[in-house]
Amino acid sequence: MEIFLVFVALSLLWQLHWWRHSVIAMPSIKVPRNYHVPFLFKPKVIPGSIEDPIKLLKKAADTKNLRLGKTVHAHLIISSETSKFLDIFHANSLINLYAKCDRITTARHLFEYMPKRNVVSWTALMAGYLHKGLALEVLGLFKTMVSVDNLCPNEFVFATVLSSCSGSGRVEEGKQCHGYVLKSGLLSYQYVKNALVHMYSSCSEVEAAMRVLNTVPGDDILSYNSVVNGLLEHGHVKEAMDILDMMIGQCKAWDNVTYITIFGVCAHLKDLILGLQVHSQLLKTDIDCDVFLSSAMIDMYGKCGKVLNALKVFDGLQTQNIVSWTAIMAAYFQNGYFEEALGLLSQMEFEDILPNEYTFAVLLNSCAGLSALRHGDLLHASVEKSGFKDHAIVGNALVNMYSKCGNIQAANDVFLDMTSRDAVTWNAMISGFSHHGLGKEALNVFQDMLEAGERPNNITFVGVLSACAHLGLVQEGFYYLNQLMKQIGIEPGLEHHTCIVGLLSRAGQLDQAEKYMRTMPVKWDIVAWRSLLNACHVHKSYGLGKRVAEVVVQMDPNDVGTYTLLSNMYAKAKRWDRVVQIRKLMREKNIKKEPGVSWVEIRNTTHIFVSDDNIHPESSQIHEKVGELLAKIKLLGYVPDIAAVLHDVEDEQKEDYLSYHSEKLAIAYALMKTPTEAPIRVIKNLRICDDCHAAVKLISKVTNRLIIVRDANRFHQFQDGKCSCADYW
Repeated sequence: MEIFLVFVALSLLWQLHWWRHSVIAMPSIKVPRNYHVPFLFKPKVIPGSIEDPIKLLKKAADTKNLRLGKTVHAHLIISSETSKFLDIFHANSLINLYAKCDRITTARHLFEYMPKRNVVSWTALMAGYLHKGLALEVLGLFKTMVSVDNLCPNEFVFATVLSSCSGSGRVEEGKQCHGYVLKSGLLSYQYVKNALVHMYSSCSEVEAAMRVLNTVPGDDILSYNSVVNGLLEHGHVKEAMDILDMMIGQCKAWDNVTYITIFGVCAHLKDLILGLQVHSQLLKTDIDCDVFLSSAMIDMYGKCGKVLNALKVFDGLQTQNIVSWTAIMAAYFQNGYFEEALGLLSQMEFEDILPNEYTFAVLLNSCAGLSALRHGDLLHASVEKSGFKDHAIVGNALVNMYSKCGNIQAANDVFLDMTSRDAVTWNAMISGFSHHGLGKEALNVFQDMLEAGERPNNITFVGVLSACAHLGLVQEGFYYLNQLMKQIGIEPGLEHHTCIVGLLSRAGQLDQAEKYMRTMPVKWDIVAWRSLLNACHVHKSYGLGKRVAEVVVQMDPNDVGTYTLLSNMYAKAKRWDRVVQIRKLMREKNIKKEPGVSWVEIRNTTHIFVSDDNIHPESSQIHEKVGELLAKIKLLGYVPDIAAVLHDVEDEQKEDYLSYHSEKLAIAYALMKTPTEAPIRVIKNLRICDDCHAAVKLISKVTNRLIIVRDANRFHQFQDGKCSCADYW
């Protein structure tokens, strides 16, 4: 501990030096010459020497000005007598400072070193852990406070502990805290009641929340706001709407929080009409439309698909803070404007507004939408520097970003390094492994999830069933669907039954898959039928494929993918007359096949390639490189799959068509421009063709490179002549 204190004190002294010589330093400060290094000393008070340190520390904490706080801390250290500790008031102020400035480890060291602590000391540290989302630390401190230090909690402690239970879904601990509240007689404090209502609502204990709510006066708007928010956070929309009806009937007036809550309801329901009505009603009141209320409107319009409305509200703000900036970023992200969302970061930083954990989450998920790995890496570095990496929402976004950008190992590294995980974390990792064809790893994570006591949800089982499909685990898949899901209390939905169709199809049980779809009382969508159609193509079951294609075309007469897949099957069967019929039908319906496009990011530039591309400034060198690669893999047995060419032309011409598909061009260029040990990541807008799949497997072998291709269906990791999809996609 002494070494730690010396280190901290010395690190703070340079802050004092800066403060003494800064143009903004206070002229009344007097700095003693006898520097001492103890960390928690009682300061020698020199009247008029410095503004009240406690006031300065409060100001630093409220504004999160860590530099100012460290400067005051340094002053307290060097103006102290070595034999005396800081008094409890200064120590508490320092704990509050470091906790609010996201330096919880430093705050904890200060706390542990205090010779005597009071309720304020415990509350400040608990609040710091609550801010970081570390619920178990808050609950542990609370238990130690009442059982070891024998201190009586006050209303602030209870509000903090109950908020921690709300955020982590720990209703049993929340009930115990409720008992403490009743014994202590602190239920009369309104914000304790509100915290109880919110805790029960957040933990899906609707009846308990209503019992507490019924003890509140009818005109108390805060409790109503709290219970509605809690219900909405956990999907109890009907109950939330019932409470809103009560608010209309009983409450005298709505406040800002009420309008924020109602806009939240509109956002959750994506009810634009209701949102417009509420906005209109708000304009008729004298309520000040502050930045938080405006941010709620921005969020509502964003979730309702009205980005221009959201932008109009944002631009109308006189002052914009991190909440409003994050809200408009989220509005862009939710509507697929990923580049626009990322572009707002530089504008925000130009206004000297720093991102918080929610901002980083939106930005990282935008990178995931673009598969912009380099931008994601840069944001990850900023997260580390900013101290937000331990926030679950940021960790979840990092796992999602790396998974969708093709770096599943980095996603797993982030996952393993996370200090706290929720269901979203586990789902992101399970789905990430499944999407990359790593079914065994996905099921291992699922087992770890169960052992950790985290309750799976419907999204979890989509990833699990997808993993079973990749591994061909038919019996296990049906066990998860028919037994485990029901044991947990999850009713299988369309997406789970679609996974079963994929499972049977991948296992080659196409007749069973069709029977499953024809007999199950499920309203199938086009995704499930298309999954079976794709299996018919892979397993060359053209008779069934024709029947399935007819169903898909009936559901979507303009689905270009179905016509293309059906044409592919006829071409492989050398039924050129049927290929001609399909193409004629497509012309009559004015359906055009989307051209194959691939792109690869090298350094700061994204290079886009179209099949048989001659536009790229280095196209001649790229074509030469493709020829070189094809010559090498032919020595390993590569034979161009000319059956994949949908034209009735000579075989030599068919081979030329295949040679310069967009993914081959992108891979060749990446091999030319990247270090020999670097993985290559290519994104393609369509399903990778059979010939390119076979070729890239061998290219990965002759070049000894990891080549990752993200096509319209999944990720393919090519390495040493093999693909993670096991040749099924």
